[in-house]
Amino acid sequence: MSHLFKRMSSTVTIKAAPSKSHLHGFLPSSSFPVGYQLTGVHAGVKKKQGALDVGVILSTSERPTSAAACFTRNAFKAAPVIVSNEILTSNGGRARGIVVNSGCANAVTGQQGLKDAWAMVRATDALLPPRSDKPEHDTLVMSTGVIGQNLPISKILDGISTQAPASLGGDFAAWERAANAFMTTDTFPKLRARKFTIGGVEYRMAGMDKGAGMIHPDMGPASTSFSASKSLHATLLGTILTDAPVSPRSLQSALTYGVERSFNSISVDGDMSTNDTIVVLANGAAAGKDVKEIDEATDKEGYEVFRTELTQFAVDLAKLVVRDGEGATKFVTVTVKEANSYSDAHSIASRISTSSLVKTALYGEDANWGRILSSTGSIPLAPLPNTTTPAVIDPTAVSVTFIPANGTAPLPVLVNGEPEKVDEVRAKEILSEEEFGIEVKLGMGDKEATYWTCDFSYVSALFLLFVGGDQ
Repeated sequence: MSHLFKRMSSTVTIKAAPSKSHLHGFLPSSSFPVGYQLTGVHAGVKKKQGALDVGVILSTSERPTSAAACFTRNAFKAAPVIVSNEILTSNGGRARGIVVNSGCANAVTGQQGLKDAWAMVRATDALLPPRSDKPEHDTLVMSTGVIGQNLPISKILDGISTQAPASLGGDFAAWERAANAFMTTDTFPKLRARKFTIGGVEYRMAGMDKGAGMIHPDMGPASTSFSASKSLHATLLGTILTDAPVSPRSLQSALTYGVERSFNSISVDGDMSTNDTIVVLANGAAAGKDVKEIDEATDKEGYEVFRTELTQFAVDLAKLVVRDGEGATKFVTVTVKEANSYSDAHSIASRISTSSLVKTALYGEDANWGRILSSTGSIPLAPLPNTTTPAVIDPTAVSVTFIPANGTAPLPVLVNGEPEKVDEVRAKEILSEEEFGIEVKLGMGDKEATYWTCDFSYVSALFLLFVGGDQ
């Protein structure tokens, strides 16, 4: 790879990806939710000595812990996806543990892969505090890495049972170890925390995710009986933990809503993984024993506050994945407005964000808005209410604008179907920045959706050629 990179760099100008160091830093231990113990260890899945590759997360709350998840819709679902979905379904949305390994995806590994995933579950179950109402299995499992290879399961089980107990903790160092254990081609651990208030009680939410390549998630809810319809839309793995008390059905409902507007609204290379998984645990440890679980049926106001907080937090984590896109030099927000439905706006934003022509123009800092229009017009729209005839975009009503991230004046390039006389110098100024936005107005309705994407560079292509198998 280095030889080819040198040959290319001698004939073309290859821009360096911007520094990512500012995206990770110290967080006060007081910002993390209470009632969790976690760590990351080096079990030997990764060849590099000392590289953390197994993460363990345990809820130690005396209250029941609710669990929710959204999983990939890829037909080739990895063994950990199948196992975690089965556990959530069997437990009715309850779980107290999470175990993750990086370096091997345990995907397309047949019956042995399923046996290995269950073995990881049992090993982590053994670390959980005893409970009289404990189900048969209380841990959800995730894996990321190379597809088609079996796990070095004996090493992983030793890491879980022997190494993990000695380093479990609830401070920043413990959370950082766990975040590092998620990483594959990521350049920094993606870790965030926040506080929020519901009903006068302060709660905390913290989470981590990983992903830099094989990123175009399309995740749906777990198969629990209360899940919504599945008509919603490098592997993306993530976990969010909160000490708020939330009922299983409302946790799943809030997560499904939030994932559609965050993790299902990002793209790096347009490829959906076999392992994409987002898990949320809510252990209620910050609530008094008499505080009831937040539920959308009995506490609509509290539920909506929680759903908003979870969605905003999921957006923050999802953006970190795009910012760390393999070879990316740009972070671009694509917003489609004035659509008839959220679904139409989301589909068009997705098409723009995954277009190789748009993404290469972004890398070339070329305001080629014709490519944006081409992507916009390629999406069939849903029928209008009470009709079976698909809606059709009116080209004379469409506008396209480049939006600087620094708050300076936007640059319209198409207004109501009429091209503007574009200031090429100004266009170059905007597109040469690391971050900016693209806004498309359809002139049809009042719904909108946002996607986050990156450019496609020479280095991105090299990642796909040589590192694409390592999720």
